[in-house]
Amino acid sequence: MFRSASVRLAALYTAAFALSVVALGAATLFTIRAALERQFDDRIYAEALALAQEFRTEGLSGVVQAVGERDRTPGALDYGLEGPRGEAVAGRLAGAHAPLGWSNLPPPHGGGEAVHLFTIQLPEGYRLEVGDVDSRNDAVERTVIVGFGWAFAGVVVLGMLGGYGLGYGVHRRLAAMTGAAEAIIDGDFARRIPVRGSHDDLDRLALTFNRMLDRIATLMESLRQVSTDIAHDLRTPLTRLRQRLEASRGIRSGAEQDAVTASALDDLDAILDTFAALLRIAQIEGGARRAAFRTVDLARLAETVVQDFAPSAEDAGQRLRLRADDPVTVEGDRELLTQMLVNLVENALRHAGSQAQVEVGVERLARGAVVSVRDDGPGVPPAERERVFDRFYRLERSRSTPGSGLGLALVAAVARLHGAVVSLADAAPGLDVRVAFDVRGPRNIGVSQSVGHLPVN
Repeated sequence: MFRSASVRLAALYTAAFALSVVALGAATLFTIRAALERQFDDRIYAEALALAQEFRTEGLSGVVQAVGERDRTPGALDYGLEGPRGEAVAGRLAGAHAPLGWSNLPPPHGGGEAVHLFTIQLPEGYRLEVGDVDSRNDAVERTVIVGFGWAFAGVVVLGMLGGYGLGYGVHRRLAAMTGAAEAIIDGDFARRIPVRGSHDDLDRLALTFNRMLDRIATLMESLRQVSTDIAHDLRTPLTRLRQRLEASRGIRSGAEQDAVTASALDDLDAILDTFAALLRIAQIEGGARRAAFRTVDLARLAETVVQDFAPSAEDAGQRLRLRADDPVTVEGDRELLTQMLVNLVENALRHAGSQAQVEVGVERLARGAVVSVRDDGPGVPPAERERVFDRFYRLERSRSTPGSGLGLALVAAVARLHGAVVSLADAAPGLDVRVAFDVRGPRNIGVSQSVGHLPVN
């Protein structure tokens, strides 16, 4: 704990406050000393002027009487009255022979204290001396020094106790974080950093780490699921491929050998396509393609995709049409957005059935854009709409149709890369897949008149 940053910070603040107390004490002592010296001098000077005035009004006897009375008063000043020839007349300071004005009388050899005095000239050659010992000011100064000494000691002690308490509390919380991290390193991915609910910096840090751990746990679960799905979904084509190759060993006919080889190559191509799709999804989810973002017109992109698929759809007895605002622009990767729309259109045409009608829509909204692909096929049950975006997941009725179950997973990955949200809704009948882009900034959305429904033949 004594090596922790919090204790060092508390020690630094304690030292700063202690130095502040020392500086404040020195400044206070200097100020008090100056004020006491002025007050000390003012009192002596005022007393000397008062006795001089009394000499003028009451004469010598009056001053002698006043000095005698003051000498008998405890805590009074020291006085001395000397005659014209320097002889002592009255008072303890008589015979000091101090010069006129301010002077300091050293302590006598027998002991005592130094006296700070003021000497004034009286009429008829008399001299009056008024003073006091310096120890009175020294006592006040010692009191101030002792007070600030205790304050200094209190600051140091309280700073040490506060630093220890702060360091202990922070150390416990950091130890909890470290323990959670060590547990996670050891494989306990369900462990989370405790949160006290104080909403302080450490709580916010713990919440951030917990969100990061939740994300890591999700990715690890996704990786585990992908590994399981790969092992499960590729086992069948690999087993079929091995069986065909095993069977080809006994074939003597060249035509049959060519047919088996062609079938095996088709299986290999399907396997390679699956791995290519997985690698593409991983690349998209890694965010590496974000650097290729440019302004893309979704309306023109959708028009191109619809024109490419319209002939094959017409041959299958299906109808594909476009409904788009023109233009609708977003910042994105044109190739990935094209792949996303191709997958949605292929998915709709493949599963909607013959005589199906598929509509591709591109709408411009106030703060975004929506791309939708709507069909009138059997749709997707509500309970399975979230799972269709998982890798290799396929509806039971779709397992007999070609495909790897990665199309919508790639759509979801492209949408996340572009900050878009994919949703499925019931088209009554059929399925409506919508990709909503949240566009920030007026330059990302084009503005023009809607061109309505554009059938594409």
